[in-house]
Amino acid sequence: MAFFADIMGTLFERRPGKAAVPSRAPIAALCDGLLSAQGEVSGMRLARDILQRYRAMAPEEKRGFFEHLAEALDVDSARVIAAAERYAAKRDAASYGELSREAEPRRQELLRRLNQAPGGTEDLVRMRLDLLQMDASPALQRIDLDFAHLFGSWFNRGFLVLRHIDWRTPANILEKIIEYEAVHAINDWDDLQRRLRPSDRRCFAFFHPAMPEEPLIFVEVALCAGIPGSVQRLLAEGRDPVPDAEIDTAVFYSISNCQEGLRGISFGNSLIKQVVDELRRDLPQVKTFVTLSPVPGLSGHLKAIAQDRPEAAALLAAAAKGDPEALGPHLAALKSLTAEFLLTAKRPDGMPADPVARFHLGNGALLHDVHALADTSANGLRQSCSAMVNYLYDLAKVERNNENFVTGKTVAAAKSVQALLPQGVSTGKKS
Repeated sequence: MAFFADIMGTLFERRPGKAAVPSRAPIAALCDGLLSAQGEVSGMRLARDILQRYRAMAPEEKRGFFEHLAEALDVDSARVIAAAERYAAKRDAASYGELSREAEPRRQELLRRLNQAPGGTEDLVRMRLDLLQMDASPALQRIDLDFAHLFGSWFNRGFLVLRHIDWRTPANILEKIIEYEAVHAINDWDDLQRRLRPSDRRCFAFFHPAMPEEPLIFVEVALCAGIPGSVQRLLAEGRDPVPDAEIDTAVFYSISNCQEGLRGISFGNSLIKQVVDELRRDLPQVKTFVTLSPVPGLSGHLKAIAQDRPEAAALLAAAAKGDPEALGPHLAALKSLTAEFLLTAKRPDGMPADPVARFHLGNGALLHDVHALADTSANGLRQSCSAMVNYLYDLAKVERNNENFVTGKTVAAAKSVQALLPQGVSTGKKS
């Protein structure tokens, strides 16, 4: 009977000139209706109405919606405990199934059903972004765990599609590449063209089938002769492309996450691995895979130690002038302090303080070199006094480096980088 009602509802909605009228029921009632809906069509209609209603809400109304999910659709602790006791006693499939059902909050099933609506996945990603931008109460933190749990399944590597982005890519996608670039700003279409059209440039992005026009993450690649130490030279206007016969190095110089609503869902590791495979297949002469990476935490670290380290204070003062030439007398100190920061500065959990370092070291890369005057843009001077670094992806050592980093928090670094440490400073680890 429910199936017949769904079919009739679909036919009614699709009659010419008869647009579907969104329900005016309270959104909490719509959510209860969606959770109890038996038919796919009625569920899709309710999901669409809920998401449409949510999009029109003011910020405080959205917060009230999340608080309703947190309290009214939470787990029943007493039922979970009882189910756990039955499972502990029986250890059979039935008691395990009961425990699994009771341990999952009803709001997770609500989010799954909301995903039935056309464009539902993208709406839910934006919904989580709204959640992340709110002051995080314990209730909202619980909901965020539900989003992260579901997104971890929906956006796993098996569902992602790698696409080569070039000058022939549709304009709406290229506009988003400009918008989402988070490392080295793309100033205009001419700037984008310099990154995509030359024969020694590549760009790759991951997409999800449910969000085909929204890149999730993308990486920009420069094909070079040797390892570069300056992003300005890498992106210089009017430069000549490197001839194919001279290319031996692929440089990942910008990796940008595009969807803040997917924060904490890791794509970068898979992206780099697949891009390396693509490049090795198409360009077998390329043997070296490195990054040219920013050091976004450096200036903050230098400010924290400036009172006790005169060289750090002098370096910050020179960078504040906004003139790269002012850094001339401080380049040795800059390289030394950068190496010290990346090799020794830690979070309370023992991981490196710098987020870019955590990403690449966690992927099995090695800290290969430190460069001064590598990013002389206003942003580069502000965040790292112009320093950038190379992380080397030595394919024969990636797994070992990753294991050492995860198990022992060991920072794999070239001897030349370790030699930059100030006298008396030690990493405490052998790399």
